[in-house]
Amino acid sequence: MRNLWIVILVTLMAAGQQTPPTATAQPAGTTPKFSANSNLVIVDVTVKDKSGNAIDTLSQSDFVVLEDGKPQKVDIFEHQKLTLEPEAPDPPPALGDKNELPPPPKTVISSEGATKIQYHDKRLIALFFDFSNMQVPEQLRAQDASLKWLDEHMTTSDMVAILLYTTTVQVKTDFTADRMILTDIIKGLPIGESSDMADAADTGADDSEDTGAAFVADETEFNIFNTDKKLAAVEETVKKLATLPEKKALVYITGGISKTGMDNQAQLEATINASVKANVAIYPLDARGLMGDPPGGGASKGASRGSGIFNGSVVNSQRASINDSQETLATLAADTGGKVFLDSNDLTLGMTQVQQEFRSYYILGYYTNNTLTDGKYRKITVKLKSVASAKLEFRDGYYALKVWGKFNGDDKEKQLRDALTTGDPQTDIPLALEIDYFRISPVAYFVPVSVKVPGSVIALAQKKNGGETEFDFIGNVMDERKSVVGQLRDYIKVKLDPGEAEKLASRNFNCDFGFTLAPGRYRMRFLVRESQSGKMGTFDTKFVVPDLAADSMTLKTSSVVWSSQRELLKAAVGSAEQTSRKIAAANPLINGEEKVVPNITKVFHRAQNMTVTFDVYDAAPDPANLTARKVAVTMSLFNQKGQKAFEAGPITATAVASTRPNAVPVNMQIPLKTLAPGHYVCQLNVVDEVGRKFVFPRQSVVVQ
Repeated sequence: MRNLWIVILVTLMAAGQQTPPTATAQPAGTTPKFSANSNLVIVDVTVKDKSGNAIDTLSQSDFVVLEDGKPQKVDIFEHQKLTLEPEAPDPPPALGDKNELPPPPKTVISSEGATKIQYHDKRLIALFFDFSNMQVPEQLRAQDASLKWLDEHMTTSDMVAILLYTTTVQVKTDFTADRMILTDIIKGLPIGESSDMADAADTGADDSEDTGAAFVADETEFNIFNTDKKLAAVEETVKKLATLPEKKALVYITGGISKTGMDNQAQLEATINASVKANVAIYPLDARGLMGDPPGGGASKGASRGSGIFNGSVVNSQRASINDSQETLATLAADTGGKVFLDSNDLTLGMTQVQQEFRSYYILGYYTNNTLTDGKYRKITVKLKSVASAKLEFRDGYYALKVWGKFNGDDKEKQLRDALTTGDPQTDIPLALEIDYFRISPVAYFVPVSVKVPGSVIALAQKKNGGETEFDFIGNVMDERKSVVGQLRDYIKVKLDPGEAEKLASRNFNCDFGFTLAPGRYRMRFLVRESQSGKMGTFDTKFVVPDLAADSMTLKTSSVVWSSQRELLKAAVGSAEQTSRKIAAANPLINGEEKVVPNITKVFHRAQNMTVTFDVYDAAPDPANLTARKVAVTMSLFNQKGQKAFEAGPITATAVASTRPNAVPVNMQIPLKTLAPGHYVCQLNVVDEVGRKFVFPRQSVVVQ
């Protein structure tokens, strides 16, 4: 039901379908009232002169609005005049006054609908505290700055809402000008909650902190590295504000959004598109403030490992990590019309910056005559008939709605391919994806791709259609010149017994496919659609296939595939059967009639065995047997305190693969039943005993 309301509300804000509008002229000074249909498009326009001052004297007839170059009739018009006049301080309580409790805050974003302007001459500021991204010091800094801003800088035009994200998005109060209510809510924020999620999972760099980083698995094991979860929380918050036609500022108070290796670019694009549709400008504030960690880390962190502290790579790694965590914030701000506030301990300056940027503006509404629900981008242009030197700020356009209704086979195929190429990705179905590489010739690599889809999606089809559904998969790989070098088109039919329906919520299934690529940088875009509901999920990411032909002092290996299960190729649920048959001969993860199923989320259960699969390349021949190699492998697991909790091996791999030149396959299996639940860092110690080369790949995992 919640998704249905989101669809309805976004429809009113963006674009739509059929009925022609009925608009009547409004007398000056009256509240504008207008009928709405799914064709309504709202555009908030800020007009400034050469000096940067707001121009407040324009009328409806001064504006010209174009959509895809075609003139549109402006039916809705209102000027929102905002001031920076400080709010008067709260008067001290008089003698004899009763200490009456303030009214309880509204915990929903109320709206009279997208067709009515609810707040006249008000600056709408939503303070969004992302506690899943902040350690306790950052949470306290954000709390103090917010209280100071309310007390010293709140203006008569400001209406403030407060939202909090820990594990879910909570509306602490609707937009209000009551400083007492706002102050009480901020003082009551749950300091310390969700701070254990603030550090994203370690991606295993050799110069990173020795203890790894903590993260928490959600119930479905999806988005374990929580970048997508944080962006999805921003998207959900934006959609809560979408019902208000006024311009909104979302002050996103966070501890940065760290990248975690295989990030889904689609979620970032979906969040930005939702913000643009809802007329929300995002102003991220990095609550970490000014950061100056010494080389090797401060006293609150473990020492770095390896030789990086001596050659400068640790400093570069630290700076790169900070830049990566701030890059997404800068993208959110730039693409939604906001500004990012970084590297300052006074977060109040960032909040007052929002007030300075949010000048008086005009609300324009028109009913587009483009009734196609094709999901394509519609470009908006706003001009003035006079005042040619004025600077106008407005959203560039919007994506039309997509309707996945009843289509014939050709229509469904076209809609699927259009959805893959559109700039408005789908995020209704969560996806986890892993891309690996194995060398199959000196200049070619086999790149197996594994996609995991949650079983809850199948459970929904089980209830709707007697347990039978179909999943369509489509994807492509592009090189740096944006040429398509690999394509995928496949499907899975799923039919399950009614008795298995209750198990589906905790069961997942995989789609496996692969490409043969040369070394280089690539971008993959992948999409899945469930046939009964038409729901879709997009995964968009960049990856690199390294060139292992170059000389190196380090031992060369393929990707390390971490797994907890093997299954038969003919399994009905768990693979796209057509694809598996095509790639079975080339895929190093397939052995006979069985395949290794990568554990994409790196969440293992104690009752399982952990399986590690990879290739070692160009190891020196054994002098006693030139057809054999001597590769020794051990594994160590470190707990969160950096202490060794488990060690396995050594094992020795000697055989050279028959299908991959000069490759020594390595397979290890480690029982987990003796490990306590928690977060671990797994380190492989791989040594070519003849060639005197070694490598120490690492991976963060969760044991439940």
